[in-house]
Amino acid sequence: MNPADEPGRKHLPHLPPRELANQSIIIYVTQVVAGRRPLLARSEALRTIPEAWRKADRWLVGRYVLMPDHRHLFCAPARFPPTPLKQWMAFWRAETTRHWPWPEEKPIWQKDFFDRQLRRGESYAQKWHYVRENPLREGLVTDADAWPRQGELHPLAWLEGE
Repeated sequence: MNPADEPGRKHLPHLPPRELANQSIIIYVTQVVAGRRPLLARSEALRTIPEAWRKADRWLVGRYVLMPDHRHLFCAPARFPPTPLKQWMAFWRAETTRHWPWPEEKPIWQKDFFDRQLRRGESYAQKWHYVRENPLREGLVTDADAWPRQGELHPLAWLEGE
């Protein structure tokens, strides 16, 4: 069962990032299009969304994949203390909506999103492998590298303390 579907729960929990000495903070985020419409299948989405991420510079976007009806990304705080993730998400979603070329399609995003802080470097590599294979599992390409709606804005390095 999806945690958001549990009785009495209306929103997914969004915990603040756990800061540990000499360890990276990398968050995995999934955001779904309202009504699961395939709005992100257009090339304009590949321009509009990364541009919103660049303007929302409180967090750095690492690797990402845009699927037709949702998107996955990895992000890390650009400064400390970190701006709350929920606030950053609200900013770039609003920025994307403001510059969306088809006003009749608004609202674009579901109100909530899924996020999880990664615990170690292997987790980042494993999660990225899973995410980049999404278009392949959906039958959209025969090779994950051929999916044109993926990229990386900022390399996010995993640092481990001694």
